[in-house]
Amino acid sequence: MRKLLTGDEAIARGAYEAGVRHAAAYPGTPSTEILENIAKNKEIYAEWAPNEKVAMESAIGASMAGARSMASMKHVGVNVAADPLMTFAYMGVNGGAVIVTADEPGMFSSQNEQDNRNYAKMGKFPMFEPADSQDCLDMTKAAYDLSEEYNVIFMIRMVTRVCHSKSLVDCGERKEVPVKTWEPDPMKYVALPAHSRILRVQIEERTEKLAEYSEKSPFNYSEMHDTKIGVIASGASYYYAKEVFGDDASYLKLGFTNPLPKNMIKDFCGKVDKVYIVEEDDPYIEEFCQVQGLTVHGKDTFPSYGEMTPDVLRKSLTGETLPEVQYDHSKVASRPPSLCAGCPHRGLFYRLGKRKDIMISGDIGCYTLAAGAPYHAMNSTVCMGASISVGHGAQQVFNRAGVKRKVVTVLGDSTFFHTGVESLINTVYNNSNTINIILDNRITGMTGHQQNPGTGFTVKMEPAHAINIEELVKAIGIKHVKVIDPNKLDEVDAALDEFMDLDEPSVIITRWPCVLKKFSDADLTEWPGLFKTKDVVDADKCIGCKKCQQTGCPALLFDKEAKKVSIDRANCVGCDVCVQVCPVGAIVKEEK
Repeated sequence: MRKLLTGDEAIARGAYEAGVRHAAAYPGTPSTEILENIAKNKEIYAEWAPNEKVAMESAIGASMAGARSMASMKHVGVNVAADPLMTFAYMGVNGGAVIVTADEPGMFSSQNEQDNRNYAKMGKFPMFEPADSQDCLDMTKAAYDLSEEYNVIFMIRMVTRVCHSKSLVDCGERKEVPVKTWEPDPMKYVALPAHSRILRVQIEERTEKLAEYSEKSPFNYSEMHDTKIGVIASGASYYYAKEVFGDDASYLKLGFTNPLPKNMIKDFCGKVDKVYIVEEDDPYIEEFCQVQGLTVHGKDTFPSYGEMTPDVLRKSLTGETLPEVQYDHSKVASRPPSLCAGCPHRGLFYRLGKRKDIMISGDIGCYTLAAGAPYHAMNSTVCMGASISVGHGAQQVFNRAGVKRKVVTVLGDSTFFHTGVESLINTVYNNSNTINIILDNRITGMTGHQQNPGTGFTVKMEPAHAINIEELVKAIGIKHVKVIDPNKLDEVDAALDEFMDLDEPSVIITRWPCVLKKFSDADLTEWPGLFKTKDVVDADKCIGCKKCQQTGCPALLFDKEAKKVSIDRANCVGCDVCVQVCPVGAIVKEEK
């Protein structure tokens, strides 16, 4: 059976065919669709975890209990999961275990460009690098067999293009793998120093065996053509290189990349005159070759960052690019991303950006767009959950230095559950006095509306207990809590004014659903008539001041000739933020 699948879909299919029974993840582009597709299979238990560390630990527990398991995440998520991952690499598996990392060369939706192949090297566990969707399926299935054969967790390193590109895949049937018997084994699974020192020795023995496998792995192979040039590549870079060099070069495609096949690489290099290493991000393969005493060209020829797409390779090799349509770049309008029309974050950031003598510590989410025009309402973004703890650190410095500046931290509901809870505990424990705003839009917005611990549903859309954020922050020790409608600007101002001079930490919860969300019965009960009305402009009253456009709503359109604003009815959801901003009352509710 052949199917056209993305890499993420093929990973999910591979997990299904491999007999996986347990999968956990935290959503993050470009990995999100892996668990979403796994969850469609009734044979596999699937869960969104609050964060990647918890997802990894859930998969570890399932492996210990004897089931084949998977944890998937984007590349920065492995930073969160690294603590259990590095220790589990010592322990080994019972049921086969795989971690999928979706790296982001080019940083399309990520705050850094780290190369997670380094984790495999550091943790001394094996790794696959798929080049297309067929690789994704085949390598996933092989990873589970090898995981159990060599008693080790496997990493599959994806990149954005492989995750989201589609290619034809030959699909098979599911192999039902029985759950293995669990037996107490403290020496293996209780990570005491005395035990780990013994396991550390065994790791080296295991690595030697994996190195032998690497030399004969079907996922490492050469293609001999013209021998003047040899290209060693892994992952998507293999196809990029073939598009540029064609049959004018020979290729060594590496799919099993930790440990690397030393003898295979040496043999290939000996058959060609000049060797190029084409790989994205770090010189992982290149440095290995140099340690072996081989003369290769990699980062001395190609960029040390970004994607190694064919145009990049051509320009690096010859200084030339393919012909393209010529046009006047100065006439292309800049179109930065913006918050959606009716986004519940807009009112908050419109008012927050007008505050003086504050520092706004932000986080990862749609709301990070508040850093740009027209809001200019975010001063830092580091990583998931960092807003509260970064804000706490900054507030302590301001307080001790006698600087009259309040720190306001901002993060979303899913991000709060991810790692914001611990940060808020730190703020309470260490007697800080930040204002902490949790944007509860009732869904995980940025990654495509995945469920989270506060939504009331699991990844399989089964009812679940919804964590009440207000009750949770009070249980942590926050005494000053307000839940507001962020579309009502007076409520935003009143809450900020009330907490601005407090010497204790406070929390403001903005509660309003994402405008793009599929509304649940609970949503419709809490907000009857949700988004059923529209706003319109009375052209006779409009003075063309464009103050309403300072809210950044894309539904507001300015006619330069008439010097009037109008509202795109198809985009407007009647949030009324512009109604409150207009100084002459020119924006009103549409008459029914």
